[in-house]
Amino acid sequence: MILTTGERPEELRAAIESVQHQRDADVEIAVVYNSDADDTPVVPGCRVLTPGANLGIPEGRNVGADALRHCDLLLFLDDDGMLVRDDTLHRVSGAFATDPKLGVVSLRIVDPATGRTERRHVPRLRVGDPARSSWVTTFLGGAAVIRGEAFHRAGGLPGEFFYAHEETSLAWRLLDLGYRIRYVGDLTLAHPAAPPARHDQFHRLTARNRVLLARKHLPLPLAPLYVALWFVLGVLRAPAGRGAALQGFREGLRATDVEREPIRWRTVARMTRYGRPPLL
Repeated sequence: MILTTGERPEELRAAIESVQHQRDADVEIAVVYNSDADDTPVVPGCRVLTPGANLGIPEGRNVGADALRHCDLLLFLDDDGMLVRDDTLHRVSGAFATDPKLGVVSLRIVDPATGRTERRHVPRLRVGDPARSSWVTTFLGGAAVIRGEAFHRAGGLPGEFFYAHEETSLAWRLLDLGYRIRYVGDLTLAHPAAPPARHDQFHRLTARNRVLLARKHLPLPLAPLYVALWFVLGVLRAPAGRGAALQGFREGLRATDVEREPIRWRTVARMTRYGRPPLL
């Protein structure tokens, strides 16, 4: 499933072709036009979904996942992403087939211009060699393959997040259901290494969703610790976005419709064994 706002037609074409050219894999492509455009574009060989508004990244992906509910595996791809190898999906399918508890495969993102992997694109605290595979506690939303059954059992992505940390919310729920998440360093996906702060709402939504994550998913003793830690880190790391971050924290704390789905303590222990307790 490829998410787009329709603003990058050439990149979208390349993304689609990288999926269509996969060897030994039965693929069905859904393109979600996450915008308020009136016209319905025609994309040869793809199912086009037009929700009629920009629903945000998580809800846009939910729309695509619902349309592909019959599929065993769901590939989430951004319109400026592209599978590098033509056997990626075949190899990923084999990994899922041999491990029924594998819920997500997170691919390694490389910048197409430099071939480098940004530190923030490796979902573990001790990054080390980006090409090293490992069990992790979260994943990159536009570079992942998810078991369809697991995705729907966990309730999909939190649409109310709109942007930022929606993958972590889903990851924590999947881990709590007993699934595992594997970062596979030798399977790459090309994606430009653009800074996330380029988005107008980055600082506000990042801060707000940190609070929502804690309120929704953390056991009560951990929730205030998580919020306090990320409040300090958020203010220190991005002084230019301090005002927006403070606004986001206030919004998260004032939200009244937060549904509690706390993970179990044994899930906290498991995440800690993977090297990333749900505080960092």
